[in-house]
Amino acid sequence: MPKKERQQQLLQIIEDNPFVTDRELTRQLKVSIQTIRLDRMELGIPELRERMKQMAEHSYDQVRSLPVDEVIGDIVDLQLDKSGISIFEIREEHVFSRNGIARGHYVFAQANSLAVAVINAEIALTASADIRFVRMVRLGEKCISKAYVRSLAGRRGKAEVDVFTYVGEEMVFQGHFVVYRSVSEEYSEGVSRSADRH
Repeated sequence: MPKKERQQQLLQIIEDNPFVTDRELTRQLKVSIQTIRLDRMELGIPELRERMKQMAEHSYDQVRSLPVDEVIGDIVDLQLDKSGISIFEIREEHVFSRNGIARGHYVFAQANSLAVAVINAEIALTASADIRFVRMVRLGEKCISKAYVRSLAGRRGKAEVDVFTYVGEEMVFQGHFVVYRSVSEEYSEGVSRSADRH
């Protein structure tokens, strides 16, 4: 395939799916990873991590319940008390060395930390979790977790959050989390004060 045509295809693939990895691009375009990287550089397209960071800066609320660097995976969309999406690529350090299968606690940790991050409270802690691993996840696969807040029990109490994790279109994990949430008095007063001003 001529270079110009290949680069146009690469642009189209990334436009359709900004979360596509260089490895997936090599499979789709049938070229080496070095060629993909050179094409991206020529076209001014940043690597996946940088693309996710740019998207995140423009498309989501700020996490309140824990430092963003303590979330397992990269948050790419977050609407507090509603929904959130994170992406986590399975690397060498996340798998069993004998078979390249992801250790379950990493898959769980991505879902659990997203369930906590989606809660609009200064303190949010997992109270319980009903989880199911649907299929094993392997080295190099990209887990996309989607969290949905199903219910909020008043300003103080517990929230219910459902999380579904996919690799491509295939579900690999699902969990129902009950998350303890609290709102400090100082924060409540701050919100009402700013509301009074507007």
